[in-house]
Amino acid sequence: MPTTILADLREEWQDAWQSAWYRKRVIVGLVLVIMTLSLFPFFFQAIEKRNGVLLHDPLLAWLHPHNVSLAIFVFIWAISLLGVLRAAQNPYMFVTFLWAYWLLCVLRTLTITLIPLDPPVGLVGLVDPISNFFYGEKFVTKDLFFSGHTSSVFLLFLCLPGKVDKKLALIVTVIVGSLLLVQHVHYTLDVVGAIPFGWLAFWTARKTIVRIPEGAMD
Repeated sequence: MPTTILADLREEWQDAWQSAWYRKRVIVGLVLVIMTLSLFPFFFQAIEKRNGVLLHDPLLAWLHPHNVSLAIFVFIWAISLLGVLRAAQNPYMFVTFLWAYWLLCVLRTLTITLIPLDPPVGLVGLVDPISNFFYGEKFVTKDLFFSGHTSSVFLLFLCLPGKVDKKLALIVTVIVGSLLLVQHVHYTLDVVGAIPFGWLAFWTARKTIVRIPEGAMD
């Protein structure tokens, strides 16, 4: 059975890769994502030096800050591993997430640039050794609007095929967003705002850039 599954997957990827349409979108998408991520440390270190606005957040004022970094890390990277598995099984999900993620990075760069914020009162530094790799040497606290962790998990929810996987990803989105508030890493506005921006990145990628065949991600 496993041999049959691997053979089917190999055939599906071979069929997709034979299409010049697919190859072009994967190659260009990978180049853009790699270039963007390589520039992130410089961007985040630059925004950390500027002054921003301190927002009054009634929910954060009510929540006592706690360090829940480990829980955030576990939930995010567990659902990310599921996303990697599903993307390996579906070449169209892979290319859709690739472009949507790049658009999400671009949108987040724009919003952080245009909306300078100071970190919430009581912020507890988030320890995420994988994500922090892209932030540079100095710990970053001003990458606020909108939440990258929340929007990335929500993007997985939008891209994942199958009702069970989608429900799981949606639950993790809510959990991660809530834990970020518990740790005072983000304002409520940052977490809530991640949802429409995640949807915008997904919709733009799927409808205007990737435009996958109907039913290919089911």
